[in-house]
Amino acid sequence: MNPAKRQQIFARLQAADPAPTTELHYSTPFELLIAVILSAQATDVGVNKATAKLYPKANTPEKILKLGVDGLKEYIKTIGLFNSKAENIIKTCRMLIELHGSQVPESREALEALPGVGRKTANVVLNTAFGHPTIAVDTHIFRVSNRTKLAPGKDVVEVERKLEKFTPVEYKQDAHHWLILHGRYTCIARKPRCGSCIIEDLCEYKDKIFE
Repeated sequence: MNPAKRQQIFARLQAADPAPTTELHYSTPFELLIAVILSAQATDVGVNKATAKLYPKANTPEKILKLGVDGLKEYIKTIGLFNSKAENIIKTCRMLIELHGSQVPESREALEALPGVGRKTANVVLNTAFGHPTIAVDTHIFRVSNRTKLAPGKDVVEVERKLEKFTPVEYKQDAHHWLILHGRYTCIARKPRCGSCIIEDLCEYKDKIFE
């Protein structure tokens, strides 16, 4: 795919949604961090239902740590992998208190050192909470990047590197959100909705479906 096509793709995504953001509900960097940890192999809708009950009771490292693993599980037991997530979140809260003054660090290295936080989660927090032009590659973005040929790669790290290299600088801040929303609602996994896609004529997917 040539640079002009990529430019047009992002220009159209921007025109359709000038101020995209995460669908996770949060009001502080800490709430976002916990929501993103919970969202691994879970839906944003499911996470939002759980945090709607959790955050009014506990939305700081100290308050969640006070709940303990078993107390936290009661709030997140509807979410997949809740046992391991509860343990990781409690450990993360302890580290935030002891090492970072209860604040979410604005550093990839410090974020990735927290239990339950990998590269994707760190990128989401850096981008959405702190305004860094990072691109977190999840299953939706991986699919869209490969299917459209926007930034094909054999794994998420390769796709992330290509997106960072090929995305025009003026679109980098919001690229993550546009691509994830496009993958979630239009370029869906089983049957892409090519007929209602605003970038269909720019996409290089060979097996387009029109219904």
